[in-house]
Amino acid sequence: MPKRFRLTRRFPVAMTEDGYRKLRSFATEAGLDEGEALSFIFENFDAVTDDDQLAHRLRQFNATLDDRKR
Repeated sequence: MPKRFRLTRRFPVAMTEDGYRKLRSFATEAGLDEGEALSFIFENFDAVTDDDQLAHRLRQFNATLDDRKR
């Protein structure tokens, strides 16, 4: 029996414009809405990330985060 898709949490999020554009693009290509796309990404996080690049990209993002908030 398929697992029922229930939205159990709603939370305010802040995203960069670039991040939101990529989320919308991914959601459209996958035939999902933005919330469903985020659920998919986080439920399958290990499968959709490249472990070798994740740490590097996270360091890059954190290094520029303060400047991007201004």
